[in-house]
Amino acid sequence: QTLLGAVDACVSGMEAGGLRADVNVSVRRTGDAGIPLGTRTEIKNLSTIKAVEDAIIAERDRQIAALEQGEEIKSETRGWTLGSKHTRRLRGKEGEVDYRYMPDPDLGPLVIGEDLVSALRESVTELPDVELDELIHDYGLTAKDAVSLMSLDDGGRLEYFYQIVDDLGVRLAEADDQPQLQSYAPLVGNWVLHELGRLTVDKDPEASERTLEITPDGQCAAVPVTALSEILFHLRNKRITGKVAKELLIALYLNNLEQFETVTEAIEGLDLWFRELSESEYRQLAETAIEGEDKVLREFVTKKVYPQGKLMYLVGKMMQQGQPERIDPANAEKIMREVISEHTSSQN
Repeated sequence: QTLLGAVDACVSGMEAGGLRADVNVSVRRTGDAGIPLGTRTEIKNLSTIKAVEDAIIAERDRQIAALEQGEEIKSETRGWTLGSKHTRRLRGKEGEVDYRYMPDPDLGPLVIGEDLVSALRESVTELPDVELDELIHDYGLTAKDAVSLMSLDDGGRLEYFYQIVDDLGVRLAEADDQPQLQSYAPLVGNWVLHELGRLTVDKDPEASERTLEITPDGQCAAVPVTALSEILFHLRNKRITGKVAKELLIALYLNNLEQFETVTEAIEGLDLWFRELSESEYRQLAETAIEGEDKVLREFVTKKVYPQGKLMYLVGKMMQQGQPERIDPANAEKIMREVISEHTSSQN
């Protein structure tokens, strides 16, 4: 289906009727490898993969039940309705050969020249397997995310991803940052797939009235390419926190930033810039967090495996006792490790 769509051979997917399948089903007892396959029936015009699966199961069960009752399976065309548990007879086959071919003496030999083959080969767009490989190896996406991007919105989600990657790359270059593609493309992929996906499952009544339509050419009116790129630019450069970035995305989706011309103006106007704690402030916060936690600290000495869970518990206390909007979790964890090491080194 993906391949046919890539070469523009069908107008839509199976769910819209642009691609349908016929399946042939026959049965024989397990272990009867030497016995020919049973008489097959054909089920026509199945419109989804699930329909193919369910129709095969229904026809398999029908044939087995018929044979066990001593009935003969007839070669015929059968139909199946979505949601049904039974196939139905449409018409019988005229003979063992379903399609009879007749030579036509008026048709001359068809010669396809190498020039036509070359022209057609050059006109074919990048095929799905090649694109999937590029998304994984060049862009650094997981196979699961790459497949999801390629399958959503009739290719529109993938085009949307490419446009944001390009726009973000330009912004980073203009900021004198020359990162490798794999250092920021996965961030874009995560947001285009998962953070955008969360917008449509939000239980907020206001959010339910909005739609997240992405056109095949990668345009999204609710969350424009440049706006999401701008959010990710500031997030990657640690100018805003992840929490603020998600809040900006939601506000953008709900059209609550219309008074600002750009995302940057919104961050400035709402005073959302990340003003990170100094190292001394981090250390003071870490010292406060471990007060009264002697039992927890002893585990860092006695445990053979580093107690990562206890470390994150103490980092969590830092987040609770401090100003979360000024704390970088990675830096908080780094400082907490150092403070714990200082307090436990004499006990080793």
